[in-house]
Amino acid sequence: MFASKRKRKEALENILYTVPSVILVSLMLYIPFIMSGYYSLTEWNGIAKEPTFIGLQNFKTIFSESMEFRKALIFTGKYTLVFVILSNVIAIALAVALTKKFRLVNVVRGVFFIPYIMSMTIVGFIWKFIFTQGFSRLFEMTDWGVWNYSWLGDPKLAFYSVALVGVWQSLGFYIVLYIAGLQAVPKDVLEAATVDGASGRKRFFHVTLPLLGPSITTCIFMSLTNALKVFDIILALTKGGPGGATYSVALQIYKEAFQSNHYGLGSAESIIYFLFVLIITQVVLKIFSSREVES
Repeated sequence: MFASKRKRKEALENILYTVPSVILVSLMLYIPFIMSGYYSLTEWNGIAKEPTFIGLQNFKTIFSESMEFRKALIFTGKYTLVFVILSNVIAIALAVALTKKFRLVNVVRGVFFIPYIMSMTIVGFIWKFIFTQGFSRLFEMTDWGVWNYSWLGDPKLAFYSVALVGVWQSLGFYIVLYIAGLQAVPKDVLEAATVDGASGRKRFFHVTLPLLGPSITTCIFMSLTNALKVFDIILALTKGGPGGATYSVALQIYKEAFQSNHYGLGSAESIIYFLFVLIITQVVLKIFSSREVES
């Protein structure tokens, strides 16, 4: 009898603790997603009282006429590839260096982590000042041509500028994850490899790196999702310029819906991009998870 009362009490507590979070998540995520799915089938400017139902016309327009969405998709794909590779390779290299024992190791770790806790918008404005005012000042001091390039005005350089700032801002987070993974590598395994005559390079690539499988999977997944939803740093740095060269898909959806007042078309773009991101992330996660198991 007492056991059944305790179970009912625990079940009631679980419901009471769960219901508020379910309501909040539904209000902030699930309900807007369902409404976006509905608006993607309509033509609406956000002002009219009732949207006009047009079926799949928005999706037809995106696939047949919307060059801007395709360009934004290509840019986001390139940015994601560069961001994921650079952020993870550099983070692993720095994590290995920062697991060594030296006097200011904790200070250096903190220095790398500080940009991550800063707002992306603030980081964007800081680097915008550096690219414009800071680099021109360095050119006056050194007369080196590299400082005189139009880093935000040239379409090719603007892409690398945005990628550089994105990697710089998020690097500290991935370094922390890789440091945790490196510290979890069993010491006896490394010692056994040393006894077997493995050099430092071989120990890293054949022992340490495979054992970093869980950390690599986590960091790849996190960097992939962060790159695919890049928005605020581009808005602060280039606003999609020059000439639309740095428009990400998230920024394109924002422009279509909230600046051009094409809420139906913007909702359709968001649905398509959601499916694209869902497929890409699941495929990548499955690939790296399988390699992690093999390791």
